Amino acid sequence: MECAYFDAAVCRSCALIPTPYERQLAGKVEHARALITADAWLEPVRSREAGFRNKAKMVVGGPVDAPTLGILDGAGAGVDLRECPLYPPEISAVFAPLARFITRARLTPYDVSARRGELKLVLVTGNERGELMVRFVLRSTESVARIGKHLPALRAELPSLVVASVNLLPEHRAATEGEQELPLTEAEELPMPVNGIPLTLRPQSFFQTNTEVAAALYRQAAAWIERAAPGSVWDLYCGVGGFALHALAAGRDVVGVEVSEQAVRSAQATAARLADAGIPGAADARFIAADATTWAAASGRAPDLVIVNPPRRGIGAELAGWIERSGVRTVVYSSCNTESLARDVAAMPSYRVAEARVLDMFPHTAHYELAALLTRQG
Repeated sequence: MECAYFDAAVCRSCALIPTPYERQLAGKVEHARALITADAWLEPVRSREAGFRNKAKMVVGGPVDAPTLGILDGAGAGVDLRECPLYPPEISAVFAPLARFITRARLTPYDVSARRGELKLVLVTGNERGELMVRFVLRSTESVARIGKHLPALRAELPSLVVASVNLLPEHRAATEGEQELPLTEAEELPMPVNGIPLTLRPQSFFQTNTEVAAALYRQAAAWIERAAPGSVWDLYCGVGGFALHALAAGRDVVGVEVSEQAVRSAQATAARLADAGIPGAADARFIAADATTWAAASGRAPDLVIVNPPRRGIGAELAGWIERSGVRTVVYSSCNTESLARDVAAMPSYRVAEARVLDMFPHTAHYELAALLTRQG
């Protein structure tokens, strides 16, 4: 992939750009196989090399009359990355109108070194239909009224804008968002269909960065679940319900658990739509807002199959210990950090990794997704 920003040493986030894609992928497979012993390794899932990201996290810098959208350099100055080749055209086309909107609404970019200003980031997510969610991460509510005043003009310029909101992050810390979200549009959900399942995304809900590779990940998990034929499935760290809703089947008890209430609301809404469409098992699927480890430990029972898709830190010793003691027959583990996955597998010695697959969710970086099928021995 060609990237003028990398060539100019302006942005080096994609450290593997000089490495041919086939070598990138082979290196990720080699890394995974060095950490995980599996009975079988499936062919890795490739990604498009450019235009694959469905979301953009753009740090806002510079003066209000000429804002930058991209990253900050080592001195805290804004670096504009509007032409980054990772974004598809429908997302790249948003950046110029957003920059004009920032100027028009007088949203002063946050100056990290001086600790003053209002607008910290603009978060953009797009679906395969070109529809968009835009979130303004602000330090306070001072400029919310101005955003509301000028939002109709932005929507006229961007008719694909479906969801807009303000997120409040008052603290001076390295974080993407705060806890409080203020909706600006009547719609609060962005459709994110995957494999024919009408997933939806609300602000503050996690969704995989690469929709095409996420679809392959869900298909792989669904195939493993179909083969295991469980009567009951728990999807821990379920997010917006991607894995759980791919596990639906007549007579199967499916429960998703996720700490984000916004994500749970998205999953519940999708399940209701699938139930209305007559999809078997959708009407009985349950989604619960709770800490996955606490909920599982307090449940007093165990399902036939558990799906886990934790943050980079992994599921941790407590949940791994519960699974080890639980009698669960099958675990489908999706991880963006093979090192934490390896630690968790080591904490569950009753299981072996029957199959594993590298999915290249993040081309041009050392990161990737690893899907693993764990089966209980004996």
